Amino acid sequence: MNTGKKLGTKTNAVIAIAGLWFLGLGGEKASAKAIEPAPSFGGRQGTVQGKFYCNSKALSPAERAHHKQLTAKLMSVQKEVVETEKGYEFQYSPAEISLSELADWVAAEGKCCPFFDFHIDLEREGKLLCLRLTGPEGVKAFIRSEFQVAGK
Repeated sequence: MNTGKKLGTKTNAVIAIAGLWFLGLGGEKASAKAIEPAPSFGGRQGTVQGKFYCNSKALSPAERAHHKQLTAKLMSVQKEVVETEKGYEFQYSPAEISLSELADWVAAEGKCCPFFDFHIDLEREGKLLCLRLTGPEGVKAFIRSEFQVAGK
């Protein structure tokens, strides 16, 4: 809405600061690095990559610590990674990772990376647990980078 009034420099500065705070970029630790690193599936710290980024402020310190533990476990027991049309499928043995642990990881990851679509499947008469990650166009490159998936 244009009222025809020009805003002063002080007013513009207040609006800019309020905008940064609203976007989650302000606060005590505001700096050139707008997003504090967050643990991701592949062990790398969350980063900005195009329109995809991990919001580390979405999890409390206790939730982050628990999520980091689950992430390490998921990485250590992963059986196979399969590229799909819209993303990747990570395969596990239910003897090594439980369905509830995987669901717990998805719930936390969904808070910090809401652009992901998560699909959990229990297949082969309960002998294969699969986590499929998909999302909007471009998410496959983000998954490859953040989840350390080898390219073809």
